[in-house]
Amino acid sequence: MMTRLLALISALFMLSLPALAQDGPLRIEITEGVVEPLPYAVPDFVSESAGGSEMAAQLARVVADDLTGTGLFREIPRDAFISQITSFASPVQFADWKAINAQALITGAVTVNGDQLVVKFRVYDVFAGTELGSGLQFAGTTDGWRRMAHKVSDAVYSRITGEGGYFDSRVVFVSETGPKDDRRKRLGIMDYDGANVQYLTDSSSIVLAPRFSPTGDRVLYTSYETGFPRIHIINVGNVQSTILENREGDMSFAPRFAPNGETVIYSLTQGANTDIFSMDVNSRQTSQLTSAPSIETAPSYSPDGNRIVFESDRSGTQQLYIMPTGGGEAQRISFGPGRYGTPVWSPRGDLIAFTKQNAGRFHIGVMRTDGSEERLLTASFLDEGPTWAPNGRVIMFTRETQGEAGEASLYSVDISGRNLKKVRTPGGASDPSWGPLQP
Repeated sequence: MMTRLLALISALFMLSLPALAQDGPLRIEITEGVVEPLPYAVPDFVSESAGGSEMAAQLARVVADDLTGTGLFREIPRDAFISQITSFASPVQFADWKAINAQALITGAVTVNGDQLVVKFRVYDVFAGTELGSGLQFAGTTDGWRRMAHKVSDAVYSRITGEGGYFDSRVVFVSETGPKDDRRKRLGIMDYDGANVQYLTDSSSIVLAPRFSPTGDRVLYTSYETGFPRIHIINVGNVQSTILENREGDMSFAPRFAPNGETVIYSLTQGANTDIFSMDVNSRQTSQLTSAPSIETAPSYSPDGNRIVFESDRSGTQQLYIMPTGGGEAQRISFGPGRYGTPVWSPRGDLIAFTKQNAGRFHIGVMRTDGSEERLLTASFLDEGPTWAPNGRVIMFTRETQGEAGEASLYSVDISGRNLKKVRTPGGASDPSWGPLQP
């Protein structure tokens, strides 16, 4: 029991935080693998210009949704407030917030001038009666108000947890419509929470497995536009797409960028054999990395670019292997019952997420890079295709329901296995790829 508890504590990143309690440091307490959410208050932000009240309230609501959605924070209802924040400059009445057990308080102010928007905020340690760090402000346009709210959330999250945030990020995915026997697919891109959906392709041809570049400006994906699977690369800004790999008669798929953004790794089927290749994006020069008489696919780089994890059936069943970036001898890391696939290296470099099929169920799981400490986070009729949040704490994946009317949806889960929830999308969705924090 103690070993399991320590593993869960490690997985949840036991967070030592600035003092909020009078008798000790603020902590998101972890007991028997359960996190007690931190109670916090976020009053509507104050409008410091005419006509800005509605946007000020909307900004505060998005911040609250971001924080509460992590499962690490619990918002205190506004009807419990004793004090009201009427001015950003007014002193905080800490006794009033302490009385309703708010351990953290977030205040903000909004100024709107035409299409220009300025947001400033502060985070307070209520029980210590002090501000956590100094106040910050972000400036932009009114059209980008949700992004500014996410930036505030990232800053608050980082100050309270000590971890990087992930709210100001986007996800590229496959949007699905129509029945199972005539599913229409196109590439979509959205905020991490499902807002601001845009489409990068139409549904005239099947598209699969989009993957963000490290800088978030390009997306790799596989398209059947020519009748065979081909790897395309699309510029997110101008939505211009080109074929990256174009060997006549061969099938290329499962592409992914290297951390440098200039190399792409992918699978190529030639005849009856499927191997892993790499390609320089600029010169289109290729290198073959595997040559086994088996299927090698779903490669993913380590964050330092020195190793590659991939799936192979060279042992007779689908398992996970790690090899050097330039190819060479591969080491098997999965040894549990069942089949393993779609491995993805964590941005932190410490874990590998994967899909597992065992005893008629599909799971999303994580393991250490040496294969130890395997933990299954989900179980359902069909869970597959994990992708990591930029801070390495949350995993998004595809879940498909059973039956003729079954539909694919996106879900997210904390790496502890807690806080499983559906991601809002307009219709069916699959194959998510989580991009970096936006600049």
